[in-house]
Amino acid sequence: MNRSSEKLTLEGGAGGVEALLDYPSSDAPNALENGIAIICHPHPLFGGTMDNKVVQTLARGFLASGWKTLRFNFRGVGNSQGVHDNGVGETSDLLSIIEQVAPSGPIALSGFSFGAFIASHGVEHLSASGRAFSDSDHGSLSGELKKVVLVGTATTRFDVRPIALALHSRTLVIHGEEDDTVPLSSVMDWARPQVLPVTVVPSVGHFFHGQLPLLKSLVVQHLKT
Repeated sequence: MNRSSEKLTLEGGAGGVEALLDYPSSDAPNALENGIAIICHPHPLFGGTMDNKVVQTLARGFLASGWKTLRFNFRGVGNSQGVHDNGVGETSDLLSIIEQVAPSGPIALSGFSFGAFIASHGVEHLSASGRAFSDSDHGSLSGELKKVVLVGTATTRFDVRPIALALHSRTLVIHGEEDDTVPLSSVMDWARPQVLPVTVVPSVGHFFHGQLPLLKSLVVQHLKT
């Protein structure tokens, strides 16, 4: 994404995982205090890669807000080994990546479409492991999982996990009003039982064509809070 991108090969359940690590500029807000944001890409069988425009926009939003960002290719994509595993192996790989690049300290999880589904499982895992909340406050704004950003969440085909109530203030869910890949009604059906807010962008489809700057600004605004 930029000249400072660091190419990494991480370890997943099927072998090497191709990844790119980017660092915020020194003048970005809280650049020395924020942790790492791990961003998951859309469906591998429909052309999804870590270079997807929405994924790159999410990364730019985090970088502008002082977060390191890690994008990676799911198994079978680019130079990542293995074959597509319908979300099972991909979730396992995400958890392995978290252990390798963020075994402790501040972390954010984000994803687009299929990637949002995988990220939701990562959020659930961090919640269960105790990294989302501190033991003393039972779910206040403490804990290492600082931010969650889900875009175009693929609720129609996959078991997107609910977000713990205590994480709602740290979570941004964005969806296009005219998404014909994942209808807005499906995302609302997922969010409604949780009373989880959804930010709806009018007249926008699944890939946010023409509105990527707006998407970035929404992410940046969320990261300020």
